Order: sequence, then structure tokens, then C-alpha cells
Amino acid sequence: MVKEETRLMNAEDVKEALGVSQSMAYKIIQQLNREMKEKGFHTISGRVSAKYFAECFYGFNQ
Repeated sequence: MVKEETRLMNAEDVKEALGVSQSMAYKIIQQLNREMKEKGFHTISGRVSAKYFAECFYGFNQ
């Protein structure tokens, strides 16, 4: 799981959290960043907000 002080997750973090391959982790990051851009947020390629990740995959706000 993501440490509380972590604000952004990279592909390795997503891979560990979900137990998926590296390439799938990048696809997940791309999808989440696309959703965030549609909501008007700025994103960083290859990184995803840990808070948004937790909301999407675990259904709760941190």
C-alpha cells in the first residue's frame, strides 16, 4: 500500500499495489491521468495521484 506521505505513485507503486505487470501499471496510470485531465486537473506523465488512485481502486478518500 502507499505510504501516507507519498503524493504521487509511479508504475512500480501501482504494480505492487495491484499485483499487475509493469505494462499494465503504465496503462492504468494513463487511464487515471486521462480521467483527471477531463476533470480539469494537471497531471504528470508516468505518475498518478495517490489520493485519486485510492479513490478509484479502494473506494475511499485519504
